[in-house]
Amino acid sequence: MAIQKNAIDGWLVIDKPEGMGSTQVVSTLKRLLHPMKIGHAGTLDPLASGVLPIALGKATRLIPYAMDGEKIYEFDVTWGSETNTDDAEGIVTYTSPNRPTKEQLESVLPRFIGQVMQMPPAYSALKINGKRAYDLARAGQTVELKERPVLIKSLEISRHTPAVTRFCVTCGKGTYVRALGRDLGRILGCYGHITHLRRLKCGPFRVQDAILLATCEKTEYKETAQWVLPLETVLDDILVLAVKEEDIRRLIQGQALSRKLFMTQYPTGVPENTVFKVFFSNQLVALVHSVSGAIRPLRIFTTTI
Repeated sequence: MAIQKNAIDGWLVIDKPEGMGSTQVVSTLKRLLHPMKIGHAGTLDPLASGVLPIALGKATRLIPYAMDGEKIYEFDVTWGSETNTDDAEGIVTYTSPNRPTKEQLESVLPRFIGQVMQMPPAYSALKINGKRAYDLARAGQTVELKERPVLIKSLEISRHTPAVTRFCVTCGKGTYVRALGRDLGRILGCYGHITHLRRLKCGPFRVQDAILLATCEKTEYKETAQWVLPLETVLDDILVLAVKEEDIRRLIQGQALSRKLFMTQYPTGVPENTVFKVFFSNQLVALVHSVSGAIRPLRIFTTTI
């Protein structure tokens, strides 16, 4: 007998426990909630805990907007050894008797702040010729990745001992915290690897607002549904475009609207490809963008109004 799907749309912010992969969290919630669609924004390794935004129903179309947001992590680097995975799950590849002082760490932190080049870990989900880097690495193949630019807004020491240092980093999309620990150890000549990693923020979602997965497993569907945040939670930075009901009907049918609409609301003008959100009866119904002198539908979240 087929299980009836629930029409639930929005975001459920889970505080992912250590030892569980992001896909396992999705599988658990899929079994509990039976949503039409489900996905997650921003993978967390099994070693990591913290904020894992879960997209339900129509929110799956907005996952890129959650992933593009600012992220904050706290992490521990254990000094004296580097591993092939850059965390505690890997095999030790290099060791050193050296341990950094707090002053030595503070002297090199500025090198890691701003737009910096970073080499992703060999054990990462990046694809090489269509295959995941970690699959190639586990198969014993040489993984050749390229450095890429990442944005690190701040990197601070929260706690320091000779053996372990806890940091807090605020960064942009694509930053590998494991690589930060690895590179800090290399530049100081003491080697290091991540032994604790917790995401405190992902886009608009913060850990203080997250729900334990165990709590979801103990509650009824209706109670869990009350924790679901609206679709537009990830769209705070996007402009609102006011349109009439007949315009919304045209958008639903895939038709473009006149550029005059936003010229009257934003007389100073907006750049090409600017994205707007459109509401009807306080519900998000569409994302549109300005293209070639017209307003064209980008994402439609309803078929009727």
